[in-house]
Amino acid sequence: MKNQRHKRKEIYSVLMVSNTDGKSKQFQVSAFTLRFCASLVVVLCLVIGWLIYQASVADGVRQVLRQEVASLKEQLTALEAEREDLTKDKLTLAAENEALRQQTEAAAAPEEAPQEEKSKEETDPSVPSLYPSDGAGILKTAYSEEQPYIAISAYTDGHIIAAGSGTVTVVSSDDTYAHIIEVEHEGGYKTRYLLLQDCEVNTEQGAQVEAGDTLMTITSDDCQLDYQVLLNDEPIDPLSVIDAKG
Repeated sequence: MKNQRHKRKEIYSVLMVSNTDGKSKQFQVSAFTLRFCASLVVVLCLVIGWLIYQASVADGVRQVLRQEVASLKEQLTALEAEREDLTKDKLTLAAENEALRQQTEAAAAPEEAPQEEKSKEETDPSVPSLYPSDGAGILKTAYSEEQPYIAISAYTDGHIIAAGSGTVTVVSSDDTYAHIIEVEHEGGYKTRYLLLQDCEVNTEQGAQVEAGDTLMTITSDDCQLDYQVLLNDEPIDPLSVIDAKG
């Protein structure tokens, strides 16, 4: 019979010696276990490296997206500013046109009473179609859903006038406005004149006013009038009424 040779297993011994009491411990690790541990470490390093790479790629993508979003926001802000400027220019031109129209009509008003009565019949004075300020007022902000009124600057010796004929239903104030006047017109219209600064009030609750009558006299420079028009208790753009009737 032939002698069978037995394969010897490779075994590595690890000797650990304490540096305090001099005691030592010996561990034996097979070559297979050592190779397995080494392979596991290599695999873990590869996985960690891949995760780090993916994270860096994702971070780069996020940075690019953030830059694109910031660029789009800047473009949107610029477009909004341009739109607001165009809207203000349009509204200012409309207000100036209305003021010139009123001045032209006042200057060209016929002297004869029958012709004047005929002119009054052609328009409905109860509709708030007049611009609410007869002074050198400048339109500051336009109507919007967030701000359901227009803001007008007014100056000393200017007057806040009734935009249409009606009945004064409110003369008051609150924590925001020094003077609040509300006029109720026919056809479901209401107008509100909200002045931030103090002034001289020229009407009272229950008074009947005609279109163009003075409601308040401005007594200080740089006052702000917030003017609101409601139709059936719903706010509408005041300039749409002025444009429609003017």
